[in-house]
Amino acid sequence: PKKEWQIQFADDMQEFTKFPTKTGRRSLSRSISQSSTDSYSSAASYTDSSDDEVSPREKQQTNSKGSSNFCVKNIKQAEFGRREIEIAEQDMSALISLRKRAQGEKPLAGAKIVGCTHITAQTAVLIETLCALGAQCRWSACNIYSTQNEVAAALAEAGVAVFAWKGESEDDFWWCIDRCVNMDGWQANMILDDGGDLTHWVYKKYPNVFKKIRGIVEESVTGVHRLYQLSKAGKLCVPAMNVNDSVTKQKFDNLYCCRESILDGLKRTTDVMFGGKQVVVCGYGEVGKGCCAALKALGAIVYITEIDPICALQACMDGFRVVKLNEVIRQVDVVITCTGNKNVVTREHLDRMKNSCIVCNMGHSNTEIDVTSLRTPELTWERVRSQVDHVIWPDGKRVVLLAEGRLLNLSCSTVPTFVLSITATTQALALIELYNAPEGRYKQDVYLLPKKMDEYVASLHLPSFDAHLTELTDDQAKYLGLNKNGPFKPNYYR
Repeated sequence: PKKEWQIQFADDMQEFTKFPTKTGRRSLSRSISQSSTDSYSSAASYTDSSDDEVSPREKQQTNSKGSSNFCVKNIKQAEFGRREIEIAEQDMSALISLRKRAQGEKPLAGAKIVGCTHITAQTAVLIETLCALGAQCRWSACNIYSTQNEVAAALAEAGVAVFAWKGESEDDFWWCIDRCVNMDGWQANMILDDGGDLTHWVYKKYPNVFKKIRGIVEESVTGVHRLYQLSKAGKLCVPAMNVNDSVTKQKFDNLYCCRESILDGLKRTTDVMFGGKQVVVCGYGEVGKGCCAALKALGAIVYITEIDPICALQACMDGFRVVKLNEVIRQVDVVITCTGNKNVVTREHLDRMKNSCIVCNMGHSNTEIDVTSLRTPELTWERVRSQVDHVIWPDGKRVVLLAEGRLLNLSCSTVPTFVLSITATTQALALIELYNAPEGRYKQDVYLLPKKMDEYVASLHLPSFDAHLTELTDDQAKYLGLNKNGPFKPNYYR
């Protein structure tokens, strides 16, 4: 009957306009959940949204062992999360083999690690590996959108003190970090950070804790930059390990990963067709190179903006036009930022964009696109679906902004597990190295991961490809002046 159909339609409309959407429907199939508007998470999320209004901070939850030393969206999702973690383990064989090799000697016994990373099934495998190696962990999220609620629940169920949920407010974000650091009778002695927010918080709020930290492991360009600034100012009183610039991490996390996930994030949010589209990519570092390779392969016309003559020359040799953003802003269909800088796309640029231009960011922090400049009375914001906003100008022009200028691939899609395995193995080794280093090996400075360990991470991942390494003969090794077992490249090799 017609009436019923109208009601049905009204329901659908309501579902479309509410945010975060509340609906009893649970889409368990990945493909459905990614395209359907009611999935508030990018990966298949089993989030029961019947209690969305109540902030997790208000809820009293306990896990099956009676502990309530955590704060997640819904502890009842632990079982689903456990399944996600088990699936991730399949593709993170290197981390699991590291876990098996070192489980006996517990190299992290006594380590109290406070961590702030994306909380996904893959980082959960890392956290549980650290626990298996003897560490105690307290964890929060480094991005307000990237947490998988069910995975956080599974970690809380397993006894990890985790404080994170998807869609935190700015205030929640700092509250979670504070809860991790500030606990009676427990004092962190190691920091694992992604983006430098946790390090910054401990440094500013808990200087006494900061002085006693044995080592910081930092994973992102942004965070490493902040560490070098501290070090330059003579304020870094603990050794720090920059795992971002280890070769395996750089190439995989930044180049190969973004080559696969840029299209994924754009397709899931906008279903855009890339053939013949004009795209400008700001920054031709590792992330930029990865994005451009994928866009070019689908037949997009790609422009690059770059400040560094070396990167600019590489872009020219790879067949891309290097331009200033002003020169192409009126004609491009997609703008992607990946510079690690701030205000790369300003309000002036946004004003000059053509109708339905897509704007997104692949760099770590949300400073690259000046999103705050769009929060003015004359512009209308319209939430079209999860992580997609139309910003409408008075003349009716729309700009499609993805994930409010935050990291596109983690907010809107997922990242290949294999890539994260490399990063996670590197982080685990860096923590073990810093925690067990004899007095004086590392001074109060920022260090690169020793090349030998970099090579070890790579070698742990070769079996997945059934790859067979050639061994040097004694004579060859002598000729090259190398040790047969490595390191094979000098420390400055990129």
